[in-house]
Amino acid sequence: MAEQREQSDVLERFLRYVQVDTPSSDAHANETPSSEVQFDLARMLADELRSLGAQDVAVSDHAYVTAHVPASAGAEDKPALGLIAHLDTTEVVSGFGVKPHIVHYEGGKLVSGEVDGVPVSIGPDKLPALDGLVGEDLVCSDGSTLLGADDKAGVAEIMALVARLLEHPELPHPRLGICFCPDEEIGHGASLLDIEAFGCTYAYTVDGGAIGELEWECFNACEITATFRGYSIHPGDAKGRMVNASNLFCDFHAMLPAAMRPEYTEGYEGFIHLLSVSSTCEHACARYIVRDHDRALFEAKIALMERAATFLNEALGEERVSLDVHQEYRNMAEMVADYPQLIESAKEAFEAAGIEPRVLPIRGGTDGAQLSFRGLPCPNLSTGGYAFHGVNEFIPVSSLEKMVDVLQELVARFA
Repeated sequence: MAEQREQSDVLERFLRYVQVDTPSSDAHANETPSSEVQFDLARMLADELRSLGAQDVAVSDHAYVTAHVPASAGAEDKPALGLIAHLDTTEVVSGFGVKPHIVHYEGGKLVSGEVDGVPVSIGPDKLPALDGLVGEDLVCSDGSTLLGADDKAGVAEIMALVARLLEHPELPHPRLGICFCPDEEIGHGASLLDIEAFGCTYAYTVDGGAIGELEWECFNACEITATFRGYSIHPGDAKGRMVNASNLFCDFHAMLPAAMRPEYTEGYEGFIHLLSVSSTCEHACARYIVRDHDRALFEAKIALMERAATFLNEALGEERVSLDVHQEYRNMAEMVADYPQLIESAKEAFEAAGIEPRVLPIRGGTDGAQLSFRGLPCPNLSTGGYAFHGVNEFIPVSSLEKMVDVLQELVARFA
C-alpha cells in the first residue's frame, strides 16, 4: 500500500462516493430508479452542489440529479454545455460495501486484496496497459467487490470541476448543465431526463475507460429472450413423444456461430452474447444480447437467430421456439457525425492537458446514445479507469486528477 498522501479534491470525492452503495437492479428494470439506494448518492451530490453554489439543484422522483453553473463573464451568450455521468454500478459483481484503498504499483501482478486467503490480482498478461502504469498510485477495492469507477470516477471528476469553476469564476466556461443519471447499467440511463429543462445545446458523458479515450460511435443493441416449450413424459415412454426443452436450447445455441461470441471479437466486430439460461425438460429460457456498430450487420445477427428458431419449429412441425426482441439503443454515430466540432474540441482539450487523445468505438453503450437520438448530441469522454465490472477494477490517481484538467480545458473551448 502507498504511503499516506495528501488527497486532491477529486480523489477525496471519489473515495467517498464509491463507498455509497448504488447497484442498479435488472429485476426491477420496470422502475426508475431500479434500486432505492441510488437516491442515497443522488441526495448527497445535490447537497454538495448546493453547498458549492450551483444553481437550480434538484433530485427528481426518479433520482436524476440536475444543476446549472452560470457562465463566466463574457460567455453568457454561448450555447450551454452539458456534463453527464451515472450514479449506478453494475450488479454483475457485488458493489455493496466497497472498501477503496491505494496501491503503489511497482510492476508484475496488481494485487488489490485477498478473499478467503487468496490474492485477488491481475497482471500485464491479462491487461497489457499495466506495463505503462509502473510507479503510479492506483485506487483499487479490497478484492471482494468491484470498485465503482464506472461511473463514480466520472461523477467525482465533474463534481471537482464544478467546485473549481465556482471557486474561480474567472475560468472561462459557458453555462453548464450538470446531470447524474440512474440505471445506465441496465439500459435506462438518460431516458427520463427532461432535455428541454436541462437547456443544453451539446453535452458529453464522462463514462469511458483509460484516460485519453474519446468515443462517438457505439453499438446498435438489443436483448433477445428465447423461449423453448417442451413436452415432458416418463423417459421410459419417451420415444416419438418427448420434446426436451433443454435439448431445444442446445440445438438453437449450436446454430449460432462461436466466432460471434464476445470473447472472440474486438474493435468494430459485433457479437451475440448468452447472458443466462434456465432449463428443464418442460421449459427453457435463454437471454441474449446482440451488438454491432454496423446497422446492417446488427440486423443480420437478429435474422440469423430468427432463422434458427424457424428451422427448429419447422423440423418439429409446430412452434415450440419463440423469440422476443427488445431494442435497446442505436449507434450514436448516426447523430454525432453531424457535429464534428464536438470531437475536435475534445481532442484539443486532451492535448492541452498533456494527454494524447485516442478516438475509439465504444464496445457497449452510454447515456450519450439515448441523448443523441433525443436531440442532444453527446460524445463520451474517458474517466481513466480500467477493468470495469469486476473485482480487478482500478483507476490511477493521476488519471482522476488529469481528467478534471481535461474538463476545464474542454469547457473553456465552448466559452
